[in-house]
Amino acid sequence: MSDSQLRAWRPDAPAPHPRGLGPRAAAALRAAAPALAVYAAVRALGLVVLWVAAGASGKDPLTRLSGRWDSVWYQRIAQDGYGYTATLPDGSLHSDLAFFPLLPALERGVSETTPLTLGGAGLLVAWSAGLLAAWGIFAVGDRLYGRRTGVVLAALWGVYPTAFVQSMAYTETLFTALAAWSLYAVLRGRWLVAGALCALAGLTRPSAAALIAALAITAAVTLVREYREGRRCGEGREPQEPQEPQEPQEPLECSEHRCGGGFGECRAGGGPGAVLRRNARMLAGVALAPLGWLAYVVFVAVREGGPFAYFDVQAQWGNSIDGGRALAAFIAGLPLPAALGLCAALGLLGGLVALCVRQRQPLPVLVYGIAIVVVSLIGAGYFGSRPRLMMPAFPLLLPPAAALVRMRSTGRTAAVLAVLACASAAYGAWTLLGAGPP
Repeated sequence: MSDSQLRAWRPDAPAPHPRGLGPRAAAALRAAAPALAVYAAVRALGLVVLWVAAGASGKDPLTRLSGRWDSVWYQRIAQDGYGYTATLPDGSLHSDLAFFPLLPALERGVSETTPLTLGGAGLLVAWSAGLLAAWGIFAVGDRLYGRRTGVVLAALWGVYPTAFVQSMAYTETLFTALAAWSLYAVLRGRWLVAGALCALAGLTRPSAAALIAALAITAAVTLVREYREGRRCGEGREPQEPQEPQEPQEPLECSEHRCGGGFGECRAGGGPGAVLRRNARMLAGVALAPLGWLAYVVFVAVREGGPFAYFDVQAQWGNSIDGGRALAAFIAGLPLPAALGLCAALGLLGGLVALCVRQRQPLPVLVYGIAIVVVSLIGAGYFGSRPRLMMPAFPLLLPPAAALVRMRSTGRTAAVLAVLACASAAYGAWTLLGAGPP
């Protein structure tokens, strides 16, 4: 990545504390209403298709959404706490410590304060988080490329091939909501908010490591850039002898930015200490970001009596990091047509990543999207889950969203989204009514 691309993102100065938070929130909700409506419509279509297909096959759609696979593990934690371990026929052990605590905590809270069962509470949390995620995705798209792009971006996320998981009692919607709003907070220069949301994401999924990396790398680049700009600003002026007071002058202007200091000084300078002091909130937000993830890893370590206990638990589930060897072995074991098709899909994924770089996405957004992809591909876990694990990487959808907006025809854009929504709904119903996990 070129230095010009690293400098392309310059965060806003933190906005002043809003006056009248209620009216501001209402205005933001009105702006996001089209995106939320389109997202809700495509997800409702998926549920309708599932209901019809389940009725035709004599299966219970609610059980498919909230009573199978990972949903059962989350509900068991919500009901009984941690401590359950399943022994598989081959003798391997699967501990519930592999699942992070925020979703089961919310399920329990909702279930205890409403008439809903734990399964119903899980669906309520997931569906509500889906709307919040669509709102956050719209907010990022709107801020970067305009309102229409934000609406289309939220819609594309709702028709993602494995978007049916967004209607399940899983963590994908909750994590994506926290990640999207954390990135939006970074784009607004609200680092403490971003760090707090990232900490909550770290209590939701292990892939929060990608979001933590996005915030940390962005902060590091910001500090280095400010320090270098300050040095250039200072080196561009010759020291002068003291002079008699003169009439006020305009602040000096550097080659890359306007200095905001007084006469003969540059606020971008002052050495490393001054740069750190100016960015105290950013550093605090970055320090806050990993605390949720670290807290759970430490909890497992203390409970199991070993510093690497969490990673041992993940290894028992087959989720250890192997750098992509398991993925390569999986492809090699497929029939040739299937292997070629999977390689083509991975090539398409790489093309999307390249388009994100060419689109000059802001650094935190770009790092987050790429890191989610990398984390999803370098593990040794079940390959069928990889597309689901990559679903929170909504920045990958920014290039196609921008392309659809450039069509400048609402009818054509709506037609493309309608076709994708129907395909996603059909695929979701077929997958959920099948035997395997999503």
